Amino acid sequence: MDRQTTASAGPPAVSLLGVSVYMPDRVEPAEAIAEQAGLPREVVEAKFGLKAKRRAAPDEHVSDMAVRAARPLLDLVDPAAIDAVIYFGSPHKDYYVWMAAPKIQHELGLSSATAFEVAAVSAGCPIALNVARSLLIANPALRNVLLVGASRESYLIDYGNVRSRFMFNFGDGAAAALVGRGPGKARVLATAAVTDGSFHDFVRVPAGGSRHPASHETVAGRMHCFDVTDPAAMKERLDPVSAQRFIGVARAAAEQSGFRPEEIRFVGMLHTKRSLFDQVMAALGIPPERQVYLDEYGHMSAIDPLVALYEAERRALLAPGDLAVLLSAGTGYTWAATAIRWGP
Repeated sequence: MDRQTTASAGPPAVSLLGVSVYMPDRVEPAEAIAEQAGLPREVVEAKFGLKAKRRAAPDEHVSDMAVRAARPLLDLVDPAAIDAVIYFGSPHKDYYVWMAAPKIQHELGLSSATAFEVAAVSAGCPIALNVARSLLIANPALRNVLLVGASRESYLIDYGNVRSRFMFNFGDGAAAALVGRGPGKARVLATAAVTDGSFHDFVRVPAGGSRHPASHETVAGRMHCFDVTDPAAMKERLDPVSAQRFIGVARAAAEQSGFRPEEIRFVGMLHTKRSLFDQVMAALGIPPERQVYLDEYGHMSAIDPLVALYEAERRALLAPGDLAVLLSAGTGYTWAATAIRWGP
């Protein structure tokens, strides 16, 4: 049985109707990052894989950026036909213990949409796409789902803390995707994910939660920025498995979608160090001319794969029928990938 016949016998088609991106105006070049971090510029560019990243204005929060990213997508369908708004971005939001999704729904005028959030830190994009697809397959009454995410993680960096050095690539920005029924830019296919919860205690913002409530002492101790409890132990355990888990979930998403892994033509991957990115791309057979490395954006938590897909479309890297994979990972540690087939 060919793929077309198999697909027609499966669940109804769920499509990616559009992707939109919003980036803050402020650009922080590698030189500025290097100066703050006390590192040579060459290290920031070569090892961290950063030419520049974006920084949100002090009064520009994730809900604001998410609204700006999503607004152009409202031209694609009747806004009244958007039945759900899912925020999948950074948990570092406007307020502590607060949902951004209802504000985004209100600001966009989507009064008929249910608003909620998916929390998976940097693994959020593939997982949110899977949630949206599953909702549309499970409930025939739903028509369109708006996914919105944003990152303001650059404000959680303490450049003086060498334990958190691998997170110095965090930048700011927002992205949105509209998912619906029928034809669109791409068909949303299967998602594969794997979690190794033994990494749960390595990366965190130590203060502000119930274990260390905010106090004068936590502020003075710079405990409201990213920290890594044991960088050497994390690296020793993570380095041998990370690349293979990225590769494994990407291949699994392709196979679960009815394709061979060798048929993957594009991978929209989160921003990570250049050596890991190159290793994953080589293993998945993606040549340099079909790669998007976010070295002018940095790592923007959950939205990286959508930004990479946006860039791939802008650069005309995708042809009808191409199999693409949106690939990411989030501390904790979860690796996730969603396959899409480009073209209506």
